[in-house]
Amino acid sequence: MTLSSKPLFSTLGLVLFALTLFFTPPPLEITPKAWSLFTIFITAIVSILLNLLPIITASILAMTVAVFSGVMDPKEAYAGFSESFILLIVAAFLVSHAVHTSGLGKRLSLHIIRHFGHSTLGLGYSLIATDMLIAPAFPSNTARSGVLYPIAYGLAYDCGSKVADGTARRAGAYLMMTSMAGLTLSSGLWLTAMAVNPIGVHIAQTMGVEITFFSWLLASILPTAVAFITLPYVLYRIFSPELTATPHAPKMAVDALSTMGSRTRNEWITAGVFVGMLILWSLSGVFPIDKTAVAFGGLAILMLFRIFKVEDFKHQGEALSTLIWFAILFAMSTQLGQLGFMEAIAHHASGYLVGMPWGEVYLLLTLIYVLIHYFFVSQSAHLIALFGLFLTVAIHAGVPKELMAMMLLFATNFNAMITPQGSSANAIYLSSGYLTAREIYLYGGAVTALNFAIFVLIGTPWILFITR
Repeated sequence: MTLSSKPLFSTLGLVLFALTLFFTPPPLEITPKAWSLFTIFITAIVSILLNLLPIITASILAMTVAVFSGVMDPKEAYAGFSESFILLIVAAFLVSHAVHTSGLGKRLSLHIIRHFGHSTLGLGYSLIATDMLIAPAFPSNTARSGVLYPIAYGLAYDCGSKVADGTARRAGAYLMMTSMAGLTLSSGLWLTAMAVNPIGVHIAQTMGVEITFFSWLLASILPTAVAFITLPYVLYRIFSPELTATPHAPKMAVDALSTMGSRTRNEWITAGVFVGMLILWSLSGVFPIDKTAVAFGGLAILMLFRIFKVEDFKHQGEALSTLIWFAILFAMSTQLGQLGFMEAIAHHASGYLVGMPWGEVYLLLTLIYVLIHYFFVSQSAHLIALFGLFLTVAIHAGVPKELMAMMLLFATNFNAMITPQGSSANAIYLSSGYLTAREIYLYGGAVTALNFAIFVLIGTPWILFITR
């Protein structure tokens, strides 16, 4: 078989797979419409995994087929384009560009290299540590990724790793993947680090489980600490950067900072805008402040001072691409949920748990909850749709309710990297060009598996110990 024939055979195989699935009678209580939409959705995902189509192409093609076949009406198919959190991704990405071009991103990255830059691995740890420190003040992992991304980008750039010249794997790809993995930990470490966490706490409270800020932190701190120690190193081994040891980097960073001199006008303005956005984002959990409006407001100020110029939009194709593919996949995932697809799978799976020991029920429910996120493009939608159902099934099966509630809440966050669309925060890192969708599926899946193992094997006895 020639190299050129492989994509052809793969494409024909994918078409055969899609047609077979499409004409297979819907199983369980799944409606024909939901089954047809699932067929289109999963075919798009498989085409990305097999590297047959870019994620943007697969998404547009899937939406077109869904609309023309009548599986989705146009209003449903285009609904994602009006979602504020998707616009937040785009705005944060554009602001990040200004942080880089102003020189502020470079200065921040040089300060990190100065203290932690002896190795690429050390830079990876420093990114996650920074994330964890600022997380309790940020009720949005998307907003936090807008803070962390320009730092990761600056670090990659100063390590001589650039997408344009083909050196993405030198350091940038590892740093982007590690920072994205860190968000799966920081979002679950603090009750206030993710907007959906308090919603889950409220649902658990209606079922007799009381969770406070400090009881959440106590339950999360041990498995998160173990994952923090483990994740950057495992990624360093399986997704290795070409640049490893950088013993001279701290000295070079000091010299570079000296050459840069004092902060420029653009840096001061960008820093002021950046800090202002951080403050407003952190207060959005207390006051009715729209996070997307904050990002666009910051972008507007940067444009007024011509730090981000109108012509810069011409070079931001990745922002538009991200808006399109994420909005499409979000709309399809939302429609699958509204058609009852995920709930039908969850109900069917729970039927097999009757009469099983509670330990097995707990393990299987947690595993199913993690894997089913493959079909969600929103952590919030996932929790709202399934958290109460899974917790109810577990309590009826005799699983300690405090244990099940906490593990499902943690899983809502640590499974976010299972797909490129598993969290809106992932989209910013994918748009950098340092990572491909296929790499996130593969290595994000590995991160999710490692998180699952750590939280189940270490988190379970720890939560049982502190709640007994």
